[in-house]
Amino acid sequence: LASFWQQAGRAGRAGDEALVVFVARDDPLDTYLVHHPSAILDRPVETTVLDPANPYVLAPQLACAAAELPLTSGELEAFGGETARAVLESLVAEKVLRRRASGWYWTSRDRPQYEVDIRGSGGEQVAVVEADTSRLLGTVDPGSACATVHPGAVYLHQGSSYVVDELDLESGIALVHAEDPEWTTSAREVADITVLSTQERVDYGGVSVCLGDVAVSSQVVGYLRRRPSGEIIDHVPLDLPEQTLETRAVWYTISADLLEEGGRAPGGAGLEPARIPGALHAAEHAAIGLLPLFATCDRWDIGGVSTALHTDTGEATVFVHDGHPGGAGFADRGFSALVPWLVTTREAIVSCECPAGCPSCVQSPKCGNGNDPLDKAGAVAVLDTVLGAVRRHGTRHGHGGVQAATGAAATS
Repeated sequence: LASFWQQAGRAGRAGDEALVVFVARDDPLDTYLVHHPSAILDRPVETTVLDPANPYVLAPQLACAAAELPLTSGELEAFGGETARAVLESLVAEKVLRRRASGWYWTSRDRPQYEVDIRGSGGEQVAVVEADTSRLLGTVDPGSACATVHPGAVYLHQGSSYVVDELDLESGIALVHAEDPEWTTSAREVADITVLSTQERVDYGGVSVCLGDVAVSSQVVGYLRRRPSGEIIDHVPLDLPEQTLETRAVWYTISADLLEEGGRAPGGAGLEPARIPGALHAAEHAAIGLLPLFATCDRWDIGGVSTALHTDTGEATVFVHDGHPGGAGFADRGFSALVPWLVTTREAIVSCECPAGCPSCVQSPKCGNGNDPLDKAGAVAVLDTVLGAVRRHGTRHGHGGVQAATGAAATS
């Protein structure tokens, strides 16, 4: 919303009357906004979130500060106290800074500011270079490079199409050539998630909501070529390395009694076992699509994993995680705004008029499983179950907005 109002404001800067037209895309967020215009016109912009203690964010900022003027022990409190001290020690060990009695000093003649990614994505960016001309077209985050600029991928830049010839992760370069193929590509990916620690947990009967640190392992194993009609041409296998991202996640679990058909708990989803993976998967996709309404991110800044039985939780689980090393605060915001977030997610699904799921509700353009399986009606049942459990067992999420939220879910 902040970006929307910024762009709309440009049209009226001269003082003349202006018309702002909102052209909706086929994604869950725009689907919700089209059916709920008050979400644009009558509410503040989304909350800006940041974890300044994240070492991936703090380390380059400390390096820049030390290059301006040596850092002293008395200044550490302004940068996070003991957290900053630990990060400084790691920078000294890496010979980025030098420790002296009077403070921490920058060791190079180069300026660190030019090397810092202001988005704090972590790691060196992968440069996308046109092979014939050596022209730099753009950069991509190292964590998403395998999925977006793998060999054979169609890469779009300023309206022109390019095909990736080679991806060198060690050198941080993807070589491309200009081509306008009659297809698009989408990466196929296998992913798993491990819970490293749980900082917050709230139990609502058979539903638990958690916030903590996770390790997301993923590997791009191939890609699909699709015609503009959506028809799949073929699947091309790839052999790319597995990547691991340690970050933050918010997740909820649902007991079998609440989720499965024939469960004994009241207010359950009543889903047949075969429908559960698709229902959780669809709920995950839609939740990822709507979180940007509550935090300054887009769906490409976050990811998710859903499973009918997770090893660490022992139950059906839906994870939504930050896409940045150490976390960027998006999952934390999702935890604190759980109820309005999930209510909005449910309303976006229900508002979509498609019969079984589409890009406007539960399909995702970045799904590593090719949007299969997905169960739109099952996703609504999952969200009703979670929100119903919160209504019955407490109001600890959403800053007291549970009653209004679950009321909306019950009457939609």
